[in-house]
Amino acid sequence: MTAISDVAGSLTSSKPLINLLRGWPNPALLPAQIIDKAAHSVLNNKAIAVPALQYGPDSGDLRLRKSVANWLTRFYKPKDPATGEGCAANHERITITGGASQNLACMLQVFTDPVYTRNIWMVSPSYMLAFRIFDDSGFEGKLRAVPEDDEGIDIAFLRRGLQKSEEQAKKDGNDAPRLKQSRPWTKVYKHIIYAVPTFSNPSMKTMSLRRREELVRVAREYDALVITDDVYDFLQWPSKPDASGTRLETRLEEALLPRIVDVDRYLDRGPERNGADGFGNAVSNGSFSKICGPGLRTGWVEGTEKLAYAVSQTGSSASGGSPSQLCSAFLAEMMGSGDVEEWIYGHIQPSYGKRYSILLSAIEKHLVPLGVQLPKLNREVAGGYFIWLTLPEPVKGAVVAECAKESENLIVAEGGMFEVPGDNEHAHFENALRLCYAYEGEEQLTEGIERLANAIRSLQDEGQHCNQAEQPYTEQSLW
Repeated sequence: MTAISDVAGSLTSSKPLINLLRGWPNPALLPAQIIDKAAHSVLNNKAIAVPALQYGPDSGDLRLRKSVANWLTRFYKPKDPATGEGCAANHERITITGGASQNLACMLQVFTDPVYTRNIWMVSPSYMLAFRIFDDSGFEGKLRAVPEDDEGIDIAFLRRGLQKSEEQAKKDGNDAPRLKQSRPWTKVYKHIIYAVPTFSNPSMKTMSLRRREELVRVAREYDALVITDDVYDFLQWPSKPDASGTRLETRLEEALLPRIVDVDRYLDRGPERNGADGFGNAVSNGSFSKICGPGLRTGWVEGTEKLAYAVSQTGSSASGGSPSQLCSAFLAEMMGSGDVEEWIYGHIQPSYGKRYSILLSAIEKHLVPLGVQLPKLNREVAGGYFIWLTLPEPVKGAVVAECAKESENLIVAEGGMFEVPGDNEHAHFENALRLCYAYEGEEQLTEGIERLANAIRSLQDEGQHCNQAEQPYTEQSLW
């Protein structure tokens, strides 16, 4: 195999590092002044400061739960299952968490048994840092990839997999939880389905309403809990801004589609329908990381009241209460003043929308002529953090990433990082890349694409077959 250094040449030290892998907000997009104002207000009010600095209630700061519920009601406009009319996202359906990743781990502790729970079904390509969370919860070797099409999750593929899994469980006599004791306030599901349905990380795709409804029905049929990371929903903007860019200033204050947890709430009379246990089959994982700052380590989970309460009773929460009590008080102050929503709609949306447009234009100018393909961008609204690219054959993502790193001091994420470990037969992405437009400055976005074009062109000119890089790197190693 020809060494990458032979193809790419030595690292050009005069080029400053550009990191299009890192899924962080740019430092200029962190609301430090708003948080500072809220912190002063909280800490200078003894009535708020003392409980904020103490152990918190298991379900989290009540002010924040109510503020989040009111905000989600305005944004998602959920439907009442009985009337089909709009209804409130009651705060009793919400528990405050330590962020989306921490809460995913908590939900696995509460709602799964590593033996009785047959499989974890992951829409693929998948958010790669979730793999370790599932492994740590005892599901190594039980992760299953579910491919996507243009509408999102492949329901027919999922159904076949679930049926096969149930047949095997029947043969094995796997008919009751083995490792988790029965508790009156929770349940153990037979299957977990994990997805990022809106502006997905990494594929950019948004699951259609039809697929969301089909997914809920399948989950009910097979006793599955659909866990969705709904962390990008608020980061949305017009997908095709006009030439002047003025449409980037459009405030999009309503959700593109109902969340899957909202679908579970209204579809066929919802979780309270005849024969249902009231826990429901969907749960929404929300976070302030992408809209305020990851360092706040605060998020929320929404589901039925029974499900939200069960999450609050995770042993680590019952031990000390809500995991983000002080930051929750700050965020409650920020939500109450309207600062969070104004920050999102007035600053974050137009800023990210502009970055998205810059990166997309650079890709169309520099990469598309080389044979790089973008996904079908057929919606009126775009959003999220990432753009997913398909490379021309025989170019491989791992080799492009290594070449870009060595010759251009550019870091990108190769598609193999997002393959479900041990199950890439039906969903493999060796000729794909993921790019993030949130972290780097606007000027670096265009330059980064120019450097990426240089790397791809050098490989094509050399006629390389782009064998797999010998030492692929991970996102953690490049933070």
